[in-house]
Amino acid sequence: MQAGVVEANLVRLNEAAKSPYLDDLIQRKVAGVETERLNEADLSFHRGEYDRLREKLQQAHEASELPEAPRGNAALHDLLVRLRLSAKGG
Repeated sequence: MQAGVVEANLVRLNEAAKSPYLDDLIQRKVAGVETERLNEADLSFHRGEYDRLREKLQQAHEASELPEAPRGNAALHDLLVRLRLSAKGG
């Protein structure tokens, strides 16, 4: 949200976030051991981090100036109609 860009790659996201535990989780996923059970201490830590990050995301959402829904539908419709009409006439 901060950069106004959608980034789904966790490795790239972690370059900015610098969360040391993410590298470990990514390596577990890559190695195929992500289905192994976490010990109680790890589970408790990750639950806490989940809650912390959800709260941070909620705060970013509330501070965002982005509209709740796209507002360009009418303009997009108009553009498509004009393009289709020009293709038929040309």
